[in-house]
Amino acid sequence: MTTIYAAGGGSRVINVRRTESRDAHQIMQLFTPSTNTMFGRINVLNLLERANLSVTIENEKNEIIAHAAFLDYPNIEAVEQNNWEPWLHMYGGSAKCTPLNTLFMHLFVAKSDYAIGCAKEIVRTVFNAVQELHYIILSVQKKVILDPAVSVMFAPMPQFKKTDGVQYSAFICYRKDYVPVLHIRKARIEDHDDVTPIFNEQTNMLRYIYGEYFLAELIEAQDEMNHAVVSEVNNFAVGFMSVCSEVNVELLNMCFDLRPFHNLRKSPSENSEGTPTKTAQEPAKETTLSSHSEDTTDKKKEVSDEAEIVTLADGEVGDQISERTESSDEIIPSSKYTDPPNVFCIQLFCIDEKYETRSQDFLPYIFNLYPDRDYCVITVPHVVPEFPLLKDFIRAVPYSKTTLPQELYITHRKGLLKSFVVRLATNNDTKGIESLVQSLELQQNILANLNIYNRCRRDPDGTPIQAIVAEVFTEIVGIAIIRNEEDIEYIRSHYNIENFIYFNHHQREEHGHLYHFALIPIFHHFTRHFLKEILRITFKTCLYYPVYPNLSRTKINNPLAHSLTSALHYLVPVRRRRQIIYPLEQLGINAPSKRITQEKPNYALNHINRKLTLEPKVTINSRIVVIGSSEVAISFLETLVFCPHLRFNNITFVSTCGCPGTHSNPVCRRFQARSHSYEHDDYTLISLQSWVNVVIGKMIGIDRAAKHVLVTGDTKVPYEHLILCTGQQFQATCPTGVDIKEMLTNKDVIVDPDKQFTEKIPSNLFILNNHDTCDNALHWLKRHSVNNKENIIVYGSAIEAYITVNTILTFGIDGSFVHLVKPPTNSKISCFNNSVIETAVDEALRNANVSVYSNCLLARWNDGKVHGRISLSTFTTDAEPLSIRCSAFFNFDKKKVDLDAFNAINNACLVFDGKLVIDSTFRTNDVAIRAAGPLTKFSRRYYADQWSHENFNSKEVGFQLAALMLHLFDPTLEQMTEPPAELDQLTPMYTGCKVKECILPGGYHYLYISPPGVISCPEDLKTQSEYPREITTGSANTGNYFQIYFNQYSMVESITCLSLEPLAVSNYICLYGQHERLLNNLCSRFDEGLITDLYSYLKEPWCLCIYHDRFMDFKQEVRQIVESKKVNVNAPIEELIRQIAEGELLMPENAKAFLETQFEEDGYQKLIERSLLNYLSYNRYQLPMFAWPGIV
Repeated sequence: MTTIYAAGGGSRVINVRRTESRDAHQIMQLFTPSTNTMFGRINVLNLLERANLSVTIENEKNEIIAHAAFLDYPNIEAVEQNNWEPWLHMYGGSAKCTPLNTLFMHLFVAKSDYAIGCAKEIVRTVFNAVQELHYIILSVQKKVILDPAVSVMFAPMPQFKKTDGVQYSAFICYRKDYVPVLHIRKARIEDHDDVTPIFNEQTNMLRYIYGEYFLAELIEAQDEMNHAVVSEVNNFAVGFMSVCSEVNVELLNMCFDLRPFHNLRKSPSENSEGTPTKTAQEPAKETTLSSHSEDTTDKKKEVSDEAEIVTLADGEVGDQISERTESSDEIIPSSKYTDPPNVFCIQLFCIDEKYETRSQDFLPYIFNLYPDRDYCVITVPHVVPEFPLLKDFIRAVPYSKTTLPQELYITHRKGLLKSFVVRLATNNDTKGIESLVQSLELQQNILANLNIYNRCRRDPDGTPIQAIVAEVFTEIVGIAIIRNEEDIEYIRSHYNIENFIYFNHHQREEHGHLYHFALIPIFHHFTRHFLKEILRITFKTCLYYPVYPNLSRTKINNPLAHSLTSALHYLVPVRRRRQIIYPLEQLGINAPSKRITQEKPNYALNHINRKLTLEPKVTINSRIVVIGSSEVAISFLETLVFCPHLRFNNITFVSTCGCPGTHSNPVCRRFQARSHSYEHDDYTLISLQSWVNVVIGKMIGIDRAAKHVLVTGDTKVPYEHLILCTGQQFQATCPTGVDIKEMLTNKDVIVDPDKQFTEKIPSNLFILNNHDTCDNALHWLKRHSVNNKENIIVYGSAIEAYITVNTILTFGIDGSFVHLVKPPTNSKISCFNNSVIETAVDEALRNANVSVYSNCLLARWNDGKVHGRISLSTFTTDAEPLSIRCSAFFNFDKKKVDLDAFNAINNACLVFDGKLVIDSTFRTNDVAIRAAGPLTKFSRRYYADQWSHENFNSKEVGFQLAALMLHLFDPTLEQMTEPPAELDQLTPMYTGCKVKECILPGGYHYLYISPPGVISCPEDLKTQSEYPREITTGSANTGNYFQIYFNQYSMVESITCLSLEPLAVSNYICLYGQHERLLNNLCSRFDEGLITDLYSYLKEPWCLCIYHDRFMDFKQEVRQIVESKKVNVNAPIEELIRQIAEGELLMPENAKAFLETQFEEDGYQKLIERSLLNYLSYNRYQLPMFAWPGIV
């Protein structure tokens, strides 16, 4: 917030922010006749889509009082946007104007009273936001008089030469008049009194450690190795920096991968001759992009093929880029480095907040203090947010075993050069590009694309291709290759790109596809400018970069191969969209285009557009460690990494099987029920391994004092925030040890439910909890499926036991050798909770000759002598004991907390009461440790022992956990350290449904969609006064059983399907929570006998709009219309309904007719109809089966 003053007196508190598309209407209201005269006719929404930077000022009532839009090319049709420099340089004072330091004002509007103050504040904000910006140009037609608010800031530029067809005048605004470059000088003793208050405002630690006058002593102790400098404004020191040439290079090389920077030492050529040479670089295992790793205790693995790493010697601008190989993460002993250091460090730095955007003004001066050193480094604690000084630095990649609580940032003196030019490649650039990419794995692919560009500018199929290079002093330091995005319809329908753009304001040819991007690391801080220039030069407004899974890129010449872009962190990840399962044969010509419905290889999509090129992300270096690969953990991670304005550098994901979805074959679905929170393809579409470190291992300890997690392999993973989402797994059942020869029954056996099986797991005991164990089981079944004559025991009453029986039968194993043994249970609710389903499955098991035993308690394996393998299993029952010889034992007894996880939690003194105890905000008794999922339970103070995260949708739980955590990192959210008292008294509730889908014996496709919460027995529900409405069609025997329950409000509460045909699960999930009237009056149609098959009914074209992923947005829009207060009514229709329902308003004789009449008279009906038509019209590419205005 700041204050501006009106021309006629008075002041107003204002807020300056970036413009949003929803501001367009208020901006147009600020237009005056002079606006059109100065800037011409403008489509505001279209301008906002193309503006690199738009700034809006609003008052304390959130009313917009001023706006300005800035682009990287002039608003002159006769001047090409990719070649405006010759035109501008015909004006005096423009010699230093370049695309790097110049923007053009395309629009300025403001309320007249505050126009001058708003204009100055906008310009000041723009100069602060873009540190490289030095000039703002305004071009207007000749003889046009500038608005007074604009004329105050812009000076006319004399025109030396006229351009044919361009009748425009140019005006310029200088940075020096608003945010001047700081004057830097050596510090003096008298600066102590100026600088000390700045230090004390930020921290008192240094004063406590080194004394009250530590700054004076530091300034006084300057010598050739140690220097202190200050920034000065009006003879007053406003910033301080202490630098030193004594750097522990050996320690830095042990903790960080510094091979891209010559290990911060001088190259041999610099020592022997004083002149540099180009030398090859040791392969680096990581990119400066981030420290993404996939650790098998230490091994790192990137999702993409290579990283750009440079060897830059003292006299060279460009040098080699070498790729990362997937070698071990061995750290080269620093004793091998005998070359002298080539680095100095920043020891202390502070600056007045008012001037912090000019922090980089220190850098040229301090490099001049050490003319023989090329690198400058600074270490920053993980918990400290990135500050403006670091915008010119590159974050070094830490080794995976590094526990140093600091981030290392590096800059090179050549990185300060401002002669960074981006242009289209020419044939003469080929040699420089070959040198640039010669060590990349995909160099052949890049050079082949470059050759196509040089020869004919098009692919053989006619797709335009463009190559763009970045150069510094005629040396090629970067290259990008793009094509037109020919699959934009597919992208629009499968990814939420409309979260970032208004699609209809972008022409088809303005969408580009980024194939290759390479940039020398010391110039990585120019990445955003490089991307901005690519868009300008190629006349694009959007770029898309796909990340394919590793399995799709096994061949160099694979058309899916994209070189790793070091720009990935400057792009925004785009969420996938839920797809409608279309009945294509039934729709015929009314089906969507094949461009939308065609099958394509899955990939994660990243995006940038003109609006995002000058919108920096907030960098968070806090170490966040997530334990467990449960759906709660995946949802938590997805929510964090898909925040478009945040960049998390240190998220670590610890899992026994690595990142989900990295395997080509989703074998888990052969043994486990699917919740449809995440499908196997979804993991490819989000590509978590692009954004998080993956450590393969198991948590075996937590050191709360040292704040690190101990993982198998003696690996320590440090954290600032620890998230436990290990869930519950099937464990090895501990036999009771009873000798069945004593003829005991279950009543005679004492069972300890907490007893754990601690012996070595037998080789043929299968406990299927993850991909590896499921894959082992699958291979075992394949080996034994031929001529199998031995028994297989499946022990358990969970639905996974039935799924496994079906999988065993699909391998051709005779059902007479399969034994389903179900243990006793105290619950009267089965895994199906539906007697019809149970009967059908039992019948299928009988038909397959599968033996089924109930109430069997495991007594012994091999009569108590297990030697690596199970050959005999004995059970006690309610009658005679059971003894079965077997070749394999599949265990699906109760799920429990893993023993290693329990020991780690318990030894760390975290409260454990059967499960890990948390409060309503996911916190344990340690504020740095949070937990979620089936691992947890709520504290007893909530009196809600029957409620836990196990009762709710895992994806929703993970999202809510992330939403709470984001308050700690996101500066746009209110900081919440302690939960409000009223929030901490109740357990949180969730609304998402729970889904269970699988294939059961008999080939039945089973689906159960249920509400969140404790599952109730249907027999108990029938005794309630408000028993839900039930609609059932088909039967289980015929394989077309479909049952829907409606609650007392006629909303869909649960769905049960049993079918011999595959189910459109994602479609049916959309039905949950919908009113039966919305389903085309489902109940009344069923009562009239018009619906005999719900499967066919729910495939009809009318219901496809309900399956659309934006249908809920449409419902919310209708809700807002109903809640809105119209000008011609006293109260919203919703308020009228409430008054009638609560008796505050006299009930009319026919309340329904009265409300319908009132609804239509007040204009709500027309508004809703218009909203519906807009919904169908905007989404007609996915819903072409509906008519929309203009089609008839």
